[in-house]
Amino acid sequence: MRTRIKICGITRPQDAVLACELGADALGLVFYPGSPRCVGVAQAQAVLGAKPPFVTAVGLFLDPRADQLQEVLAQVPLDLLQFHGDESAGDCERYGRPYIKAVPMGGQADVQAYAASHPRARALLLDSHGVGQAGGTGSAFDWSRWPKSLDRPLILAGGLHPGNVAEAIVRLRPHAVDVSSGVESAPGLKDPHRLAEFFKEVHRVDCERY
Repeated sequence: MRTRIKICGITRPQDAVLACELGADALGLVFYPGSPRCVGVAQAQAVLGAKPPFVTAVGLFLDPRADQLQEVLAQVPLDLLQFHGDESAGDCERYGRPYIKAVPMGGQADVQAYAASHPRARALLLDSHGVGQAGGTGSAFDWSRWPKSLDRPLILAGGLHPGNVAEAIVRLRPHAVDVSSGVESAPGLKDPHRLAEFFKEVHRVDCERY
């Protein structure tokens, strides 16, 4: 009965260490070249080499070529894949890894339709990006579009920061929250103070709720 926390767009080992010390459940590594937070194989290996046990390593991809994703999987110990493009269920499942599917709430996405078309997705991540974008925009979507019920966990992303994450949890009750730019000093560089405040707010509101 607590809100899980994923810190996305990690590019430095020291940020991974701090996020995990604060209580992160998952770390997100971006492998989409169009993102300012994109990491290469060596950089990803260094980040995950600093990760303690029992923290999930998530790789973010946007319409990747199969051979490119396979090359990453052969060298980087990812636990979970996160797809942000137009990938079909078959595209997501072909790698034999558990995955989550991002829903581009910056457009007119139908969350129920995404759930139906990706029945094996472990969760849906509702983000404020538009179609063809990787997220990390720093903007929130209209929370009134949050589904009242769905057959699997929902992850909230997009525009979260220490000042609004508590309100988001109270209003929406997501399974997890996913933050990137809201805890940064610059793209890909996590700010220790903002990170600590984000975790503090999530833990505070969880304690008040339960």
